[in-house]
Order: sequence, then structure tokens, then C-alpha cells
Amino acid sequence: MKVHMFTVRIWDLPTRLFHWALALCVMGLVITGNVGGNAMVWHFRLGYAVLTLLLFRLAWGFAGGYWSRWSSLPLHPRHVLAYLRSRATDRTQAGHNPLGSWSILAMLFFLVFQVSTGLISDDEIANAGPLTALVSGSWVSWASAWHKNWGKLIIILLVLLHLVALLWHRFKKHPPLLPAMLHGDKSLPESVPASHDQLRHRLVALLVLGFAALVVYGLLSLGG
Repeated sequence: MKVHMFTVRIWDLPTRLFHWALALCVMGLVITGNVGGNAMVWHFRLGYAVLTLLLFRLAWGFAGGYWSRWSSLPLHPRHVLAYLRSRATDRTQAGHNPLGSWSILAMLFFLVFQVSTGLISDDEIANAGPLTALVSGSWVSWASAWHKNWGKLIIILLVLLHLVALLWHRFKKHPPLLPAMLHGDKSLPESVPASHDQLRHRLVALLVLGFAALVVYGLLSLGG
């Protein structure tokens, strides 16, 4: 018996652009941070861009498409267990799956922490975060050590785990996750709510992004 499949818009365009922009920026941060020297100019710029993107995503989790909202994340332990036992429902897997939901929260948390420590870090050579003058020397030393060591290592590990999870899902669970983050749609055997992705929603996303950029600009201005 042939199963009827429903094509549903899961990821709105702003969410997809955020995902790929963040991926490129994080990759650029790792590269420029390791190169050092003149590349640190771009390291700081990419850090400001990541902070802007993170603030945007925080707000978009309340105003974005249905499956981009924080309320849609299946975080309950029973969802995680059902997913691991291959008993997850189509509804809980339409957006982020349970493991993916937790990994996303971990990634966003540590990225916010990493960028925050970068703002008050000082390599004692030629590069200092824009807000170092606002905190004590002990805080600057601690933030610098974390940012260059554990912070960077955790981010790299989370990225690698994300890539491994994509491969595991592709070969263990079979439906690939990557295509939907490119075109936004998924084919599902069960009808689920679609994410709004009309022009007016994309314009709202631009306004939210612009507001996030203004907040970052204002934050950086505090350092003079």
C-alpha cells in the first residue's frame, strides 16, 4: 500500500540563512583565531557577526516559523528515549529531533559564552576585546584563558558531534536532514503545521536582525 506523503515547509528562509551564516562565521573564527596576526581583525568582526546572529536567533525562537520556535523543540526525556529506540513520531521529528534539539541548545549556549569571553579577552600582545576596560584584570585573565583553550575546544567538539550526528541520522535513521535546511521542505507521512515563510515574515526577520545588530553596536560602544 502506497503511503501518501505531505510536503511541508519546515524551515523558513530566515532560519536557513541563519544556520549557514553561523556555520561560515564559526568556521572563519576558528581559522582566523589559529592564524592570528593580521587575521585577528577579521576574528573580531566575525565574533561581532556571530553575536548578532545569536541575538537574532534568540528572538526568532519566539517570532519565527512554527518549527523554528523554542516551544517546538521536543526536549522532554521521553522524546529522547523514543527517538533512540526508533519510536519517535513524525510530529516530534518534523523539526529538530530530540537529540538535535539538545545539541542546538548546547551549541548556542557555548557560542554565547565564547563570544562573551572574547569581548573581555586580552592576548597581552596586540589584541584586546572591546570591553576589557570594563572588568577587572582577574576577569580578563580568566576569560582569555577560557576563550583560547577550553572554550575553543568545546566549540570544535560540538561542531564535530553535529557533523557525526548528521551522518548517523543519514545512515541509521535514513531520512537525510541536510536537504531540508537548503530548500526548507520535508516530505512526511503525517500532516503537521507548516512554518510561515511569506514575504511579510521575512521582512520581520530583517527588522529583528537589524535590531540585533543595533544591540551589538550599542554593547561595543560601552567600551569606548
